[in-house]
Amino acid sequence: MRTILTILLCSAALFAADPIRRAPGFSLMDSNGQLHDLADYRGKVVVLEFMQTTCPHCAAFAPILQQVQQKYGDKIAIIAVTDPPDNLSTLSAYVAGHKVTYPVVLDCGQAAYSYVRSRTLNFPHVYLIDGAGMIRNDYEYGPLTRDIFEGKALFLEIDRLLGGAATPAKRR
Repeated sequence: MRTILTILLCSAALFAADPIRRAPGFSLMDSNGQLHDLADYRGKVVVLEFMQTTCPHCAAFAPILQQVQQKYGDKIAIIAVTDPPDNLSTLSAYVAGHKVTYPVVLDCGQAAYSYVRSRTLNFPHVYLIDGAGMIRNDYEYGPLTRDIFEGKALFLEIDRLLGGAATPAKRR
């Protein structure tokens, strides 16, 4: 009985642990017809946002991402990914309307599915990828992650990655 309990506890710990995994690659086009390949950003921390142009939380998050870009410059890269029903027209309008200067690319769902690996994707959803191409953390908008999307917690997480922290922060 004690052995079974030990095995169950170890199994639960393994499933509860948040393993670091390689960020799936992609090459997606922005509204200007330029391709953005994740491999081109190797060596930089990448903030990868899955969003929709009609999402109010995504629109509110755009200025935070602009601040991140201003603070960290070329030490990091920001890429926002949209999926249908967004199209080149809605994407262009979003970029112009929010004065977005980081790449916003159009996906047909494959990149989103390879990251989220579930049937539903709530927006915004952010992945922090280290310079070696490993996903160190991800955040889906919600009450427990509001400070990532509306406050200064994203800056703290990026500072941790740039500082070379060996262990990822606990996923929220």
